[in-house]
Parts: sequence; C-alpha cells; structure tokens
Amino acid sequence: MSDKRKKLWEPSKKWIKNAEVTRFIEFVNKEYGQNIKGGKDLYRWSVEKISDFWEAMWNFSGIIASKSYEKVIEDLNVFPGTKWFPGAKLNFAENLLKYKDDQLAFIFQGETKVSKKITYAELYKTVARLVKSLKDMGITVGDRIVSYIPNLIETPTVMLAATAIGAIWASCGAELQPSAVIDRFSQIEPKVLFAVDGYFYRGKEFDIRENIKAVVDAIPSIENVFVVSYISDGKADVSRIPKAINWEDFISQEENPELYFEQLPFDHPIYVMFSSGTTGKPKCMVQSGGGVLINHLKELILSTDCKRSDVITYITAPSWMMWNWLISALAVGATIFLYDGNPLYPDPLRFFELIEKHKISIFGTSAAYIHYLMGLELKPAEKHDLSSLREISQTASTLSPEGFEYVYREIKKDLFFNSISGGTDINGCFSGAIPILPVYSGELQGRALAMKVESYNDNAEPIEDEQAELVCEAPSPSMPVYFWGDDDNMTKYKAAYFDHFKDTGKNVWRHGDYIVIHSDTGGITFWGRSDAVLKPSGVRIGTAEIYNVIEQVPEIADSLVIGQKISGDIRIVMFVLLNEGYELTDGLKEKIRKELRTKTSPRHVPKVILQAPPDGIPYTFSNKKVEIAVTKIIHGMPIANRGALRNPESLDFYEKMRDELE
Repeated sequence: MSDKRKKLWEPSKKWIKNAEVTRFIEFVNKEYGQNIKGGKDLYRWSVEKISDFWEAMWNFSGIIASKSYEKVIEDLNVFPGTKWFPGAKLNFAENLLKYKDDQLAFIFQGETKVSKKITYAELYKTVARLVKSLKDMGITVGDRIVSYIPNLIETPTVMLAATAIGAIWASCGAELQPSAVIDRFSQIEPKVLFAVDGYFYRGKEFDIRENIKAVVDAIPSIENVFVVSYISDGKADVSRIPKAINWEDFISQEENPELYFEQLPFDHPIYVMFSSGTTGKPKCMVQSGGGVLINHLKELILSTDCKRSDVITYITAPSWMMWNWLISALAVGATIFLYDGNPLYPDPLRFFELIEKHKISIFGTSAAYIHYLMGLELKPAEKHDLSSLREISQTASTLSPEGFEYVYREIKKDLFFNSISGGTDINGCFSGAIPILPVYSGELQGRALAMKVESYNDNAEPIEDEQAELVCEAPSPSMPVYFWGDDDNMTKYKAAYFDHFKDTGKNVWRHGDYIVIHSDTGGITFWGRSDAVLKPSGVRIGTAEIYNVIEQVPEIADSLVIGQKISGDIRIVMFVLLNEGYELTDGLKEKIRKELRTKTSPRHVPKVILQAPPDGIPYTFSNKKVEIAVTKIIHGMPIANRGALRNPESLDFYEKMRDELE
C-alpha cells in the first residue's frame, strides 16, 4: 500500500462494541442463522442476500406500518422498475415523528444572532396544526407542495405536514435565483408554495420577495403562497406577492388538533428531487416514502452510527439531498442542528465554535470546506473544546489524502471520519462507511451495504486497482420510482443511467463517477465525474488527481481543470484562484507544473495555466465544481441553465477567455 493510503484510525474495542452496526450483526446472526464476524462479512452477506438484508433492516429499525408487506421484493432482475415491499402501508412523516417527548428535535442557528429550539413534542403539535390548515384548504394525496425557504425549522415542518397528508414535496433553497426555481417547480405543477421574505449571507440581508413574485407569476398552478418572516421585524409585508398570506395567519391556532397520517403504499411518491441542471433543464426524480425511509435509516443507523443521544448536523441547504438525509435523523430520535448562512463567516472557525457550544457529536461537511481550512493552516483543536465531536462525515467533491490527514492532525485524533459518496438520484450512498472498519487516507471505507457496486472498464468488466466507472448491478429501494413526465417505457430514466453499457449486454446503473476499488483494503478512491475525465493523448486522468496536488500549493486558493480539443488531441487547461497577496508569475506556473510532474506524471501537467477572478470557479449548490459547463463554453457550446449554479456570474469570465484559448 502506498504512503498516501496510510491507516489513520482504528476503532477501539469499546467503539466496536457500542456501534449500532454491531447490534445489527448480532440481530442478523440470530434471526438469519448467520456467522457474520465484521464489516466486510456484513457487506458480502448484504449483496448476496439483498432481500434478507432489507427485511432485517425493516425489522431492526422498527419501521412503523399499518399493514405489513407480502414480500420484500417482487423481482431483483427487473431493473429498473421492480416493486419493493408490496402490500405494505405506512407513512413517512409518522416514522419521523414517532418521538413526542421533551428532547430537542431541532436547534436552529442563523448567521445572525437568531436562534431557536423546538422539542419533539412541540414539533409534533406544530406539524398537526399545519396539517389541519392544509387539509381544510383541500390538499390531498398526490398534490404537490413546494418550499422556497432556507435552512429554517419551518422547512422540515412543511415537509412533514405535506408527507403526513400524502402530498408530494419538493424544495429549493432561498439562495436559488427565480429562473432556477421556475425550471424545477414548473415541471411538477405545485398547488402550494411556502416561501420566506429573505435570508442572510456573509453579513448581508437578501430580500427575495420579488423573486417569489416572479416564481408565482410564472407558475399558474400555484393557488396559495404562505410566507415565513425571517428578515422582517414582525410580519413580513407580502402585499406585492400574488395569492400570498403570512405563515402566522395560515397555520391553525387550534391548540392540539389530531394528527392523522395517511397510510400509503411503500412506493408512494413523497419527494421530487432535482438534478443539478447544469447541462439542461433539471431532471425531476420521483422517490418513494418507503424507499427513502429505509435507505436513510440504513445509512444513519448502520453507516453513521447515529443514536438518540447524538446532536447531528450537516452544512447543507434545502436545495441538496443531504438536507433530506439530515432531516431523516428525526426517525432515529437525534437532535438536529440546522444552520443558515455562510459557515465560514464571520470567522473561518465559526462552526467549531458552534460544535463546542451545542455539543455537536456528528458534523457533516464538504471536501471544499476541509480544503479551505487546510489551506489557511487553521488548527481547530487548539482553539475549541471538541470533546463532544465523535464523527465527521464528508461528501460532495473528492477529498485529497492530505485532507483526511489534516482532519486527524488538526481537528481530532480519535474520531470516526466518514467519507461518503452517492447522489441525489438515490437520496443516499453508493459508497461510504462501515464504522467498525479502519479509516485509510484518501479512501471511502467501502461499498454501501446492499449496494452491488463494481467498477467497470470500457468492456463492462469489473476491475480493481484501476480507475473505472462506478456501476451498481442490482436495484435498491431508494432508486427513483420514475422521472416526472417520462413515458411508460421509462425512456428518460433508462437513458440517464442504463444506456451507457447497454451495448455490452450489461443491465447496470452507471452513475457517472470515476473510481478505484482497492483490492487490499476494500476501500474506494473517487477521481471525479467520469464525464469530466481528461484524456490527453488518450490517457484517462481523473480531475481529482490534479486537484489533490494543487490544493497543497499555498499560493492557490482553488482551481479548475478542463480538457480542450485542439489539433486533434486534448490539452489540459488549468484556471487558478490565488490566495491574497500572490500573482500568477512564470515562476508560480513552473512551480505548479513541477509539483504535478513530480507527484503524478508528465501527462497531468497543464499546457495552459490562467488566473481566474475572485469567485471565478463555478460550483453547484451542492459544492461540486462544474468542469462540464466550462468545457462546453470553451468549445463554443451553449449553456442551458446558468441558474443551476451557486455563482453563475463566474461563467462570464470563461466566455471572454474562449477566443484567447482558441
């Protein structure tokens, strides 16, 4: 094993004994007559006996259902389109609201001094009041309810009320521009829009009431708009928004209305999740209540080791599936910490201050966040008491091996670092954690339980220890039940995931990630999106290979690399964002090239290095770099949906650079 993949953490005997996944192994051994002895054994059983695994998960997690299932799965060979847990009747919200006690359900902290808390008992009552108001206005099973609110307590409250009724819920964070919101919501024709008067970011106030008006004007199906007051003193003025009243005037004032949970089939839709939309209009992926519930319980309990005693958070917004994932921690009974604003403002160590204050035990973040702290050479452990913190979870873009090592060196020596990867498409993970296994630098611990993941070469052959395409060879419950607006043959659905290897005779889900599965550890290293893979002189290079080196250069704050077609070949073009006080001199360019040549290969060295302006690296709302959009611009191709980016103005720079690069 190379030095870059050194062992960073080994779970103690006490940790293993107390882990939820250990309890699950004991449960499976007893109920299914198995002799599973550890994490690798458990994974092997989970993909060899997929039906037994999901049945065990149902029973172990205590899913509440008014009617049991007839079988676990109709036919594993029907992919996509098989039925999970046919015959079962349940309600997603009921499973998230099974606790009704005085433990805190949510702690909210805004970037401003605004903070709120709500117990499980109070949350249950608030949802009941909102359900009464929605039912009184005629909302019923299958209606669409949408939210245009930041990471406030009201956002999950609306989701829970909608799904209690059996309505279908979708959301966009308040930071999205109207065009991006309209592109998403207009496709599903919602009846009700919940919105907010504004939000705060980096100390600035953003009033979005004109944005709401633009959305309502563009989507005729919206019959009612209910506005939460956040930036206003008292009730927000909503007079300019058509069909709008204030949240306070809508939610029932009845003290304790009865809360009835609509009992629905396992595959009844609850969420419409949207693709990033950076290459066209966002896809509308419809996911089932039962599928999302059982998958999130698997990931929260077995992979994240989340317990009732935990305070869990993720730096996320309601535009990203990690928000949906986080809210499902209600089903475990944990306390969820919600944050709205910039996590680095007014101080880069702001979140560690909050971890100390609120005794957060599970902290979820992105690679970009960790790399940023590392670039500033910050040492959180020296400034804050992080004794409550027992786990950091990381996703979004790829984290370098040095990023893993930074976490253990400067944040905490003894914690479980849980690097995960999956997608909005499945509202969960293809790869991630089994918390009773060691952590190696630069590696996700392995394939997600019951996910039959392989890496395929171009001939659709499973390979290890080489970069290849991530595929999944069998269905799982949280895969979309359908795409909104697709035809009966699921043409769009199949084209998105199943067409890539179709000509080889393999019927597998191809996710679009470029990975290496390591034969020695079973871990997985991610090398970026496969559609952004660079191919100079035909050699395939994952973009993360370059970023992992460049992120160690102190002069560079961020970077983006693309492949440009020129003279019948591909050349690597790099754009760098410099830290304050540095210039892109010939000396710095040579330093970059030397670092890449020494630490990777001559093939990785960019032919062209250019300086990007401040905020000039485009990102999605889920903190992923957008190489594809820049590649398209450089090749003179249109960009369909700038509103899908967190910083769409960054693309203007690349438009101007196109002629120069030609």
